[in-house]
Amino acid sequence: MTLNDLGIKSNEMYNNAPDGASVAMIHLFGIKYANEILQSKYSKKDIANAAGIPESYGTEISKGVKLANYVKVK
Repeated sequence: MTLNDLGIKSNEMYNNAPDGASVAMIHLFGIKYANEILQSKYSKKDIANAAGIPESYGTEISKGVKLANYVKVK
């Protein structure tokens, strides 16, 4: 996936999140796309910037990527 593709997916999940669940959706993005994120050359902050969300959400993406080793999406 390109940086733009990752940004679009992250933005969609963030902006379509139910009330109060935007951070959880960023974690879910990290879980769902962990392989693509890890195989890319982009930093989590780059992905957050491409998504048009605060750069600090890069940390939340990173948490989701780490969780991908332990959880599955329902």
